[in-house]
Amino acid sequence: MAKYLVIVESPAKVKTIKKFLGANYEVAASNGHVRDLPKSQLGIDVEHDYEPKYITIRGKGDVLANLRKEVKKAEKIYLATDPDREGEAISWHLMEALKLSGKKVYRITFNEITKNAVKESLKHAREIDMNLVDAQQTRRMLDRMVGYRISPLLWAKVKRGLSAGRVQSVALRIICDREEEINAFIPEEYWTLEGSFAVAGEKKPLKAKYYGEGDAKRVLKSREEVEAVKKDCQGADFAVADVKRGERVKKAPLPFTTSTLQQEASRVLNFSTQKTMRLAQQLYEGIDIKGNGTVGIITYLRTDSTRVSEEAESMARDYIERQYGAEYAGEGTVKKGGQKIQDAHEAIRPTDVARTPLELKESLSRDQFRLYQLIWKRFMASRMAAARYETTSVRIDGGGHRFTVAASKILFDGFLCVYAMDDEEKAENNTLAGRIDRDTKISAESFDGVQHFTQPPAHYTEASLVRTLEELGIGRPSTYAPTITTILARRYVVKENKNLYVTELGEVVNKMMKEAFPSIVDVNFTANMETLLDGVSEGNVNWKTIVANFYPDLDEAVKRAEKELAEVRIGDEESDEVCELCGRRMVIKYGPHGRFLACPGFPECRNTKPYYEKIGVACPKCGKDIVMKKTQKGRRYYGCIDNPDCDFMVWQKPSNEKCPVCGSIMLEKGNRLVCSKEGCGHVMARNNGETVSHG
Repeated sequence: MAKYLVIVESPAKVKTIKKFLGANYEVAASNGHVRDLPKSQLGIDVEHDYEPKYITIRGKGDVLANLRKEVKKAEKIYLATDPDREGEAISWHLMEALKLSGKKVYRITFNEITKNAVKESLKHAREIDMNLVDAQQTRRMLDRMVGYRISPLLWAKVKRGLSAGRVQSVALRIICDREEEINAFIPEEYWTLEGSFAVAGEKKPLKAKYYGEGDAKRVLKSREEVEAVKKDCQGADFAVADVKRGERVKKAPLPFTTSTLQQEASRVLNFSTQKTMRLAQQLYEGIDIKGNGTVGIITYLRTDSTRVSEEAESMARDYIERQYGAEYAGEGTVKKGGQKIQDAHEAIRPTDVARTPLELKESLSRDQFRLYQLIWKRFMASRMAAARYETTSVRIDGGGHRFTVAASKILFDGFLCVYAMDDEEKAENNTLAGRIDRDTKISAESFDGVQHFTQPPAHYTEASLVRTLEELGIGRPSTYAPTITTILARRYVVKENKNLYVTELGEVVNKMMKEAFPSIVDVNFTANMETLLDGVSEGNVNWKTIVANFYPDLDEAVKRAEKELAEVRIGDEESDEVCELCGRRMVIKYGPHGRFLACPGFPECRNTKPYYEKIGVACPKCGKDIVMKKTQKGRRYYGCIDNPDCDFMVWQKPSNEKCPVCGSIMLEKGNRLVCSKEGCGHVMARNNGETVSHG
């Protein structure tokens, strides 16, 4: 009969770990959390030292009953929940729910589900770390306070079903701020000029880019400036002024953390953060490999550390030397110190590098294979030598102007033989440049100028939002995916072609949060809170101090907002539309997807139709009204009311002004008007029509 009981979180791990430990061990699963704050109330006693009130989660009664039976039979109990703060908290909740005090209870953690790691963890059994538990409790309580005090306010002021969150509201603000930047962006014209030079003894011409006048770099801003440079260069004598040769080293990338895995899986595989985490969880918990049974093939997936164990380091080095040669084995790139990381874990890596993606292909689904391959290649690359390039840069002078060309050639591919980085120089790899020296005779053949306009900042994608949250120190590895999932589910933000766009609902909620709860949506305040939570996990900060300092300010802000925001409540606004069924004047209502027209005679008359807000501008194609509309996903745009008969449509708000250069309709951008015609780029001030930029 089994003498020892091991409790894990996920049922997927039970069989695997039982197989590793043998007959003396029984393994059971808690299926995640077993206790939480009650759903029906705040669950925190703010009058009595902020004590949390935990209850058994609905549906977990049977799980706990089964665990209690197993506990009675066991001499020792090992709590083997996930190796992070949340896992530590689950172990503590199990301890409380199963009334384990007084029994022989030990906490064990393993970073990978392999036989060695699981057996080794038993040798390092310890007590539950209450500092980690308190850090997790504090996060849960702060999130609960924000969600349960502010969300009802949003229900009252906007509509039911909305929510606010300590991290989600900051993420929404970051996206809204970027949207405002994009809307206010005024494109500026600039030109590039490329010279084509005949090289003595070579059939192919050398292409070089305009640099400036001598050592002074110059940006060409108009066609006139380009023509003036071309005039100077026509017929001028050109010569090679300088040739510099050197070597450049490109270091191997760091192995994956949660954040970088999410970013790279989005970029390379087009996976959402949620999908990446779901697949990574499967690879961590165990895959049934033919001939080996179920085994975890990657290490723990929630980590912000790039550290690698000595054992894994040595395993990788042996493999690289055997497969690629000793010169390919590197020291491994080290992350420069920056914000504090929780270094309890390793980076995300394969549990055994000898299990190549190709070898496991038959045992994995297509997406599991693609993600495992990405992790395997990135880890191998991170342990390999740097790539080395020979670089050549050539300066060509003539007619008082300078043109430059750069070329690079790989001398040693190093880690690139396994993992090609996307930002590999999209070479001006002008192979001719390597064969040129100071004495080479050259002559100008032609000059080609191309017009460009500066681009606004890019819309956030899931990947770039994760990177920003990490850089700002907001949230932790386990929070990125749920945060993004929530703001998409609430329809504050929609995703189109990878880009995240704010909906009208998102704008309303963000504006309200900024007005009423500036500190909640303040980036620095939220990042500082994460630092305090780290302090709790290290035992340097008392968790109740954080909660006691946070709640009274929040309570005051909510009470103030309940009074002051009462005036901005969105009621039913009358429209000019008349209900064709009963003749009443229709009203504007808010639904899950924004505004719509409804008959006030409901329930006798149930007529509804889409609401289109007129902006007082005539369509340039047919003369009918331009109205504000929304895409299926909720993104705002402006189009003709006569659609589909008229297809006029723009993303920016049109104005009644016409472009004095080409006659096209002008679009509003901040306090400027910008021509809607691509390639015109005329800009004027909104107030008096004065031209302030290029035409």
